[in-house]
Amino acid sequence: MGITRGLVITALFGVVLFLLIPAYVPRPRFIPGFAPPPDMWPRTVSMLGMALGMLLVGLSFSRKTEALADPEDASTLRGGTPLATLLTRFAWTVLAFALFIGAVSLLGFLLSSILLLMAMLVLTGYWRHKIVATIVAIVLPLLLYLFFSSALNTRFPVGSLFRAFGI
Repeated sequence: MGITRGLVITALFGVVLFLLIPAYVPRPRFIPGFAPPPDMWPRTVSMLGMALGMLLVGLSFSRKTEALADPEDASTLRGGTPLATLLTRFAWTVLAFALFIGAVSLLGFLLSSILLLMAMLVLTGYWRHKIVATIVAIVLPLLLYLFFSSALNTRFPVGSLFRAFGI
């Protein structure tokens, strides 16, 4: 099971690294020559994800890992949650990310990020604490947006809906 997970993780980050991140990202004029290029962090995270996936594959061949990965203990690792429920949550998660990609062009990055984080909190079960989850879902994307737009001068998509209203 660990080998399969490691290969899936490696493949996922490989797709992001080699297919989703453009081969050439132009450097804007306002970024000085000594600063890292705009595609540095997505590439770094993708490479680290691939390395962790390969590490998981390598560790799966260990005898100690084999002893820990007893199929009888799989239900305790899932916390007693049925496998069908976990697969359904996974499908909803994939759908949420697909909707996020579509919503960014319509609603803009900030509002889409807030909605995605709310969906993820619902899917992971943290929505039971509604007040804290709502505060986290609104404040965390807002703080990240303000930090990247103010301190790092990073531009995010505004969204065609807000452009139509003149915002």
